[in-house]
Amino acid sequence: MNQPLVSILDDEPEIRLILSEALTEAGFRTMTFARATEFEASLRKTVPDVCLVDLSLPDKDGLTLVHRLALEQGAVVIIISGRAQVQDRVTGLELGADDYIIKPFDPAEVVARIRAQLRKERVTRQSQSNTASFNGWTANFDSYLLLDDTGSSTPFSHAEGEVLRLFLESPKRLISRTQMQETLGGAAGESFDRAMDVRISRLRTKLREDPKNPRLIKTIYGAGYIFLGDVEWH
Repeated sequence: MNQPLVSILDDEPEIRLILSEALTEAGFRTMTFARATEFEASLRKTVPDVCLVDLSLPDKDGLTLVHRLALEQGAVVIIISGRAQVQDRVTGLELGADDYIIKPFDPAEVVARIRAQLRKERVTRQSQSNTASFNGWTANFDSYLLLDDTGSSTPFSHAEGEVLRLFLESPKRLISRTQMQETLGGAAGESFDRAMDVRISRLRTKLREDPKNPRLIKTIYGAGYIFLGDVEWH
């Protein structure tokens, strides 16, 4: 079995070295980059399993890059940043990051978080197939695409896909905020709640839902959400 590949994008040489050594010792392969342009050039040749991305880059905006990664790549995206404000964490998660680690960090914690994300991916893939049909839509979790009944496609991010899969695996059942946090991971609190609100709002937009009266993803105020579609997995 191939060792998972982790791409590290950080302009600080010490950070790249610390992460690369810790991950190599833990059994991962690594590639390191100081600039976003080098990192993006590498992505055209090799798609890593995990991307560790710093937000303060010398040549590009880190948040914009995270958003692109979330939409275009199948990799887990983890932000590692010195920006510790709640709003920065919320924005990073809203744009599609799977996790947010604040500098300074313990390398062992980074390794543990990466393993947790990959384990979650592996369990998800093993649990059932990666294509589901519901109410005229097809969600493909391999290509991260939503297809309507005309064949028109709309991409969704890895993070949005986690929420969508959670709904599709439990149709017509109440899913509480606590259940979402326990299933999807991340620290409970305002930043997690706001990130979930944004991901659900984006899913509703992509599913062409009426924001005032959504048919598929219903909000049960004070309790959670219910997905009302008829789901068939392939």
